[in-house]
Amino acid sequence: MQNARDRLLLAAAEMLDGGGTVSTRAVCERAGVQAPTLYHHFGSKQGLIDAVLNHGFTQYTAVESSGDPLGDLREGWDRHVRFGLEHPSFYGLLYGRAEPGKPCAVTAPAHAALRERFTEAATRGLLKVPADDAAEQVLAANVGVTLTLISQPEPDFALSERVREAALAGVLRAPTTGGAATRASTALTLRALVADDPADLTPGERALLGELLDRLAR
Repeated sequence: MQNARDRLLLAAAEMLDGGGTVSTRAVCERAGVQAPTLYHHFGSKQGLIDAVLNHGFTQYTAVESSGDPLGDLREGWDRHVRFGLEHPSFYGLLYGRAEPGKPCAVTAPAHAALRERFTEAATRGLLKVPADDAAEQVLAANVGVTLTLISQPEPDFALSERVREAALAGVLRAPTTGGAATRASTALTLRALVADDPADLTPGERALLGELLDRLAR
C-alpha cells in the first residue's frame, strides 16, 4: 500500500503528464490527503512538482557505463529524446523554466552524466574539445532536437540521428589505428586522466597543470 508521500508524487506526476494544471487542492484530492500533508512532505506545491521532475529525470539519466563511451553517448542521446516524447509536459517544465544566469538543479544530473561520458572518451584520446565544452554543446543540440520533435505531428527520428551524429562529430576525434595523436588531443587525454587519478599532486599543482593542459588543448 502506498504511503501519503508516494500518493502525492503519483497524483502530481499523472496530472503533469496529462498536461493539466496542478493545484494544491486538486492534487490533494487525487491523492486522498489534506493540504497539510503535502506541506509536511514537500514544503509547498512547487516542492512537490520539483520532486516529481527530479524523480522522472533521474530515472532516465541513470545509465551505467558499458565500457563503450561512444555507444553510451548515442544511447544517452536517444534516451533523452524518448523521454521528451513520452513525457512532453514534464519536458516542457524541465526546459521551459530557464532563468538568466541560473542553472537548473533538476536537469543538472543530465549534464553531469554527459560530462562523465565525455571524460571517459577523453581518456581514450577521442575528444577535440574539453569534456565540459563537449557536454554543453551536445546537450544543447539534444534539447533542441527533442523540443523540435515534440512539436512535430509525426516525430522525425531520422532528424534526431543526423543532428546527433553532427553534434558528436563536432567534439570527437575519429578513432585511429596507429596515426599520431595531435598535441591538443594528447593534452585533453592527460587532463582527463589527471582529473580521474590526481596521484600525489597538490590542489595547487593540479590547478597549474590543468591550466597548462587547457592552453595546449586550445
